[in-house]
Amino acid sequence: MDRGIWAVWYDLSEEGADQYISWLHEIHIPEALARPGYLWAAHVKNVVTPEREERIRGVVHHTDDASVPTGVQYLMLFGALSPNAFLDPSPEQMAEKMTADDREMLGRRMSARSCIFMEHNRINGPEFKSRAPGITPGPGIQFGTFNINAVENEDELGCWYSQVRMPRLTSMEGCVGARNLVSASGWAKHGILYEWVSLESLQENFTTEKIPRSRQAVDTLVHAPSSPSLGERIWPPAGGD
Repeated sequence: MDRGIWAVWYDLSEEGADQYISWLHEIHIPEALARPGYLWAAHVKNVVTPEREERIRGVVHHTDDASVPTGVQYLMLFGALSPNAFLDPSPEQMAEKMTADDREMLGRRMSARSCIFMEHNRINGPEFKSRAPGITPGPGIQFGTFNINAVENEDELGCWYSQVRMPRLTSMEGCVGARNLVSASGWAKHGILYEWVSLESLQENFTTEKIPRSRQAVDTLVHAPSSPSLGERIWPPAGGD
């Protein structure tokens, strides 16, 4: 079972972006998937507009820590048997052994923010059998990453996800699945990954309205910049094998 997730949010300059994406999809991802314990990969292009940024700022609290990288345009995901696959060797150790060309390509990522997560809870949605290829996350992805504003609010947040939020997703139209995550490394302690059959379905059907205790739970969170990110999987493409 894929209990480990390595997530990297980042931006790209328009100049050279196509070359980088071709390298990522055709060379880097296949090489990464050959590593022991790696099970799947997903590359996501996020929806980034002034209107969306303004809307989420009005709904959730974001960190004001200037040391937290602000990348949001793209999200690179790898899934593994456990987080240990991403720590032995670590990203830094792998970078030391890369070719100069590979390091140059990865160096094109701007404002990159990385987290290595372990899954502690998951649900399957009504569309879980559509997950393909294999156990790759669905084509539409929303990913929230955050810390809690006070230790005493940790238990209530966990209860809300376990008792309220996650069970509701099991019958939400278009939902493939959702995963509660805690981090082994990175700024955010918590993550919530929602998978949908498409970006359009996610935007139309995913809602937090009228969910008991929702506002109280959300108000205890301090999100990473631009979290939650929302995007469409561009590798593997929807319908790809």
